[in-house]
Amino acid sequence: MPVTEAAVLDALKVVKDPDLHRDIVTLGFIKHLKVDRAQVSFTIELTTPACPVKDQMRDQARAAVLQLPGVSGVDVQMSARVREAVGGDGTRSPVAGVKNVIAVGAGKGGVGKTTVAVNLAIALAKRGGKVGLMDADIYGPNVPIMLGMKPRLTTDGQKIVPAQKFGLQVLSMGFLTEDDAPVIWRGPMLHGALQQFFREVAWTDLDYLVVDMPPGTGDVALSLSQTVPVAGAIVVTTPQQVSLADSRRAIAMYKKLNITPLGIVENMAYFACPNCAHEADIFGHGGGERMAEELGVPFLGRIPIYQPIREGSDTGVPLMIGEPDSPASRAFMSAAEQMAAQISLASYNRPTTIPLTVVR
Repeated sequence: MPVTEAAVLDALKVVKDPDLHRDIVTLGFIKHLKVDRAQVSFTIELTTPACPVKDQMRDQARAAVLQLPGVSGVDVQMSARVREAVGGDGTRSPVAGVKNVIAVGAGKGGVGKTTVAVNLAIALAKRGGKVGLMDADIYGPNVPIMLGMKPRLTTDGQKIVPAQKFGLQVLSMGFLTEDDAPVIWRGPMLHGALQQFFREVAWTDLDYLVVDMPPGTGDVALSLSQTVPVAGAIVVTTPQQVSLADSRRAIAMYKKLNITPLGIVENMAYFACPNCAHEADIFGHGGGERMAEELGVPFLGRIPIYQPIREGSDTGVPLMIGEPDSPASRAFMSAAEQMAAQISLASYNRPTTIPLTVVR
């Protein structure tokens, strides 16, 4: 009996997306299915290139189809198409060229929020995502320092063209001011600048735009919620009680602004001695994870105190570039993958129709 496309699709129903908890056929992930006698080929199109189990899914799909009588060879290609997690609602139109806006914030300063934002953005780009990084910390724009940038911005005749570094499209108020010049603005001016950063910049074909927010619960967060649809927010904390208390306020703020908390990252979680490997909980232990559990928010991981993180931030070579295989970089990568998974979940919770047909 010849192999049929229907039989192949039926066999592939054993492969399930671990986050969406549905099989890849029902989800419409199977594209370009072709049966040529005993040879079968198809593409699995995932919801994010940052899926940590895509190799396992590929291998499981190949094994499932090889079990069909008459099949002697299976060629499986992997691809990804990031969906928008939040659409325009009539009052907030989507950002041109951007699928998902992700805020990275903190309840207080000094917790390493910008360091986390920069390394998460680079991690997503390393996984194949098209990523932008907006420095919305207008009063303290540190992204240029951490990326080693001091570009002259150009225009395409209509919009500002973002700078490029480490595979990211980047924009910061630091590109527009002198190094020591303070930005002394009232709230309406902040709102206007944020509008320009979204609407008057030529963001191009981005899956994710990571927005480094100022600390606290002030004007920029309110303006963000009023300006564009936001896929969600990451809150950065450290384990000690002072930071946790402020982080709770930040999460409550995002919820009040109808911005979904995508997760909590616990930075400076512990110090691992480079000589003896002993781990010291300098700022306490597990506070971020316990808070995430109490609030029903995903916990994305613990980033250690690691001297090269600080050195890389000061010299413009982030850890994800300088030491991509270090344990701390792996922690950043894991957090980025989980963040991408949360956005995929949000995109499938939108009231849209999932295609069930095979694309040829």
